[in-house]
Amino acid sequence: QVQLVESGGGLVQPGGSLRLSCVVSGSISSVYDMGWYRQPPGEQRELVAVISNSGSTNYPDSVKGRFTISRDNAKNTVYLQMNSLKPEDTAVYYCNAVVSLRSGRRFNYWGQGTQVTVSS
Repeated sequence: QVQLVESGGGLVQPGGSLRLSCVVSGSISSVYDMGWYRQPPGEQRELVAVISNSGSTNYPDSVKGRFTISRDNAKNTVYLQMNSLKPEDTAVYYCNAVVSLRSGRRFNYWGQGTQVTVSS
């Protein structure tokens, strides 16, 4: 059983900051790519940021320069620092991780989501 548990969402004013965290736990062997996705109301889920287990990162233009993804491999935790937030950043944010189990098989897992609302 593998679990991804997110925390850190909430309500923030435009221009403010939030930091999301996601902890991966369970009977895992290794954690590979970790990422954050978001789903605005009435829209499809989209990539926000991804980080490899070696630390390489990738962002879409919509968040580049404002959001920073990082990870602590010892804690199997990924973070998303969000600065200069805009109302259009309002969405449910989901953590994602590619995990290998002790059996050697590799799977893609999702967290339950955390709401981020940017509004004055």
